[in-house]
Amino acid sequence: MSKRTIHSFFSPPAKRPKASLETLSRRVSPPPVDKEPFSERIIVEAEDTPSDVPAKSTSHQTYPFPIADLPSSISEKIEELLLIASGNAINSQPHLDLLYFEPLIPQPTAYQLFRFLRSSLPFYRVKYTITRYGKSVDINTPRFTTVYGLDETSQFVSTSTTTENNPNVNQLTTRIAETSNPAKDVAPGKYKSCACPPRPIPPCLAMLKNLTEALTSDTYNFVLVNYYSTGQDSISYHSDDERFLGNNPSIASFSLGARRDFLLKHKPPGSGPGNGNKGQSKTEAGSAEKVYPGTTQIKLPLGSGDMILMRGETQRNWLHSIPKRSGKNNEADKGRINITMRKAMVPGGTENYYQYNVGTGPVYRWDEKRAEMRLWEEMKLERG
Repeated sequence: MSKRTIHSFFSPPAKRPKASLETLSRRVSPPPVDKEPFSERIIVEAEDTPSDVPAKSTSHQTYPFPIADLPSSISEKIEELLLIASGNAINSQPHLDLLYFEPLIPQPTAYQLFRFLRSSLPFYRVKYTITRYGKSVDINTPRFTTVYGLDETSQFVSTSTTTENNPNVNQLTTRIAETSNPAKDVAPGKYKSCACPPRPIPPCLAMLKNLTEALTSDTYNFVLVNYYSTGQDSISYHSDDERFLGNNPSIASFSLGARRDFLLKHKPPGSGPGNGNKGQSKTEAGSAEKVYPGTTQIKLPLGSGDMILMRGETQRNWLHSIPKRSGKNNEADKGRINITMRKAMVPGGTENYYQYNVGTGPVYRWDEKRAEMRLWEEMKLERG
């Protein structure tokens, strides 16, 4: 299978939809693009990243611990950048429709956001069993994951109150809103196969979701976060073509931290759309010999702050992956966060996302002193 450089796929920049946020009151000049790779230089510049004790945080009964809100030093910069951003269209191959922002969030802001989210969010190392070719297969997810959101049939309605003992912690009091179809509203036991109750999107991710919606003119109700701790963490070829996402879903995918290759290839002839499996490996890649006519593999070396918008027929017809990377002085070993925004249409989406991205296993949290993900229960015992 031949490869082409990413620049050969670029069409003229797509016209960006007008931003819809009320905060769009002025335009700012875009900062210079820093094309240097993720490096120790950035670590030095980002030493002012918020500490483990946030100035303000949000609590909810489904959160294992309060989740820090984005500090203004990060949120204000991101808002400015997203509201002026424009991407390059990649659509010269059959059934492919991508919008590539390279980058959307320049460094060092992107790396500050990476460090902030890695230290502030709970993560899980999910194990599950799937049926593949008629046999049960145990899967150990080769990355850390976490997810927030609720499907289209219902929505979270939250009011924030400040706790008495800590005025910096907002306590979300959550109920489920009535929908246009009350029969589909959330009721006890609706999500019977969920690994945990659906969790509201915390403000630090909701802010990014809302701004992305203004940028893309799409709407999302789920935010999935993957943490690739080393070059050995990966995700195999798959497509996000589950029925609960509807036809031709639009998925926004952010990269933060280490640069990792993002590979795409067309599904083999005859595989057809909508053949996704449960879990993380949704559509088998097929044999390397079966190449869809008129297509070649695409390789995008996604850097910190880059964003890919996958839309149109892309998910129905194309596969994508993050392959393993190894070797001495491997940049991938410094860690990468991927944030994807999606829209689940039915309860099956909610059940799937929590089962395969939270599961029933223990909570992990980043330990800054040890520079590794650790069991949250162990960290709590050490802190007394």
